[in-house]
Amino acid sequence: MRIGIIGSGAMGSGIAQVAASAGHDVVLHDTRPEALTRSKGQLGKVLNRQIEKGRMSEQEVKTILGRHTYVEALDGLRDCSLIIEAIIEDLAIKRAVFQELEKLVGNETILATNTSSLSIASIAAACTHPERVIGLHFFNPAPLMKLVEIIPALQTDLDLPATLRELMLSWGKYPVMARDTPGFIVNRIARPFYSESIRLLEEGLGTKEEIDTAMKEIGGFRMGPFELMDFIGHDVNYAVSESVWTACYYEPRYQPSFTQRRLVDAGWLGRKAGRGFYDYRPEATSSRPDPEKNDSEQLRRLCERVVVMLINEAADAMYYKVASRDDIDQAMTLGVNYPKGLLHWADEWGIATCESRLDRLFNAYHDPRYRCSPLLRSLAQNGERFYPEENI
Repeated sequence: MRIGIIGSGAMGSGIAQVAASAGHDVVLHDTRPEALTRSKGQLGKVLNRQIEKGRMSEQEVKTILGRHTYVEALDGLRDCSLIIEAIIEDLAIKRAVFQELEKLVGNETILATNTSSLSIASIAAACTHPERVIGLHFFNPAPLMKLVEIIPALQTDLDLPATLRELMLSWGKYPVMARDTPGFIVNRIARPFYSESIRLLEEGLGTKEEIDTAMKEIGGFRMGPFELMDFIGHDVNYAVSESVWTACYYEPRYQPSFTQRRLVDAGWLGRKAGRGFYDYRPEATSSRPDPEKNDSEQLRRLCERVVVMLINEAADAMYYKVASRDDIDQAMTLGVNYPKGLLHWADEWGIATCESRLDRLFNAYHDPRYRCSPLLRSLAQNGERFYPEENI
């Protein structure tokens, strides 16, 4: 199978590397010749490091490089069996690209989009043959991250998700199935990790340093929310938050924050800009707290409030059939490196405990963002769990 990739940025180049490493000939398209040159050079550096570490032989690297073809004209994708679009998150631009693709490729060519939150149905609707359009969402960096969300549109051929699932397994990936809803699985469920942490900061219940420490030391997360937002980039993180919020008809749970918006307005985009929630400039002094002075009870409360909101979001995703129980938990551990599946976490805490914590927040604020998921409440009332087959 010949694989076409549209967009030679970090994501497109990473997907191309994965496909070539799995034995496919890859055609990488970008209208910018300098971007193709940069992609080719970066791939060479990445693979040469694998040789230096003894993970690949020179012949293996030569073979993978030889499977790559770089083209500036879209016509170069004509003979591909699967084309994966990985360009800017702009619905109009994506629709235009898919319309142009249909003029070049055969009716059997599968057209996939790597969008992280846009409507697959809307992208497919731009095509004469929408049944061969599907979402195929990789996570960055694609060569390292195992998770791939497969998102069929309303119009997608019913057999296509299973076909791509088998293909992703052959690429060494862990595919999960998601409904075509804003944010799909990961970008929907992860919103409270950022938004609730900012809310805690805005209310003065904890500093950014304390909240980051709580999520790492108590929660077991690899990075705190403010560190992670700085790492992702506030332009990117805020855009996803706003996209999910507006696509969900201004659902209060997904409301973006003015605090983060002002960072974007100021150009304080995080690590890449030298400043974000934290100051990364060479002359900056560290503001990290002294671990000996942390209030462990305060850290526990901060962590529990964020985690219970994540659990509630995961429960709602299952309730509304965004994805299955197992796919939800696997998506969050493999896609964003959560320390454990959120539904497993709910069982460990006790469903009734989760319900009680959410009800206390709702009674305190009367804010609909804290309403308990119907599924959590039902399980609590019936004394049931998400994983009844497992011993806790």
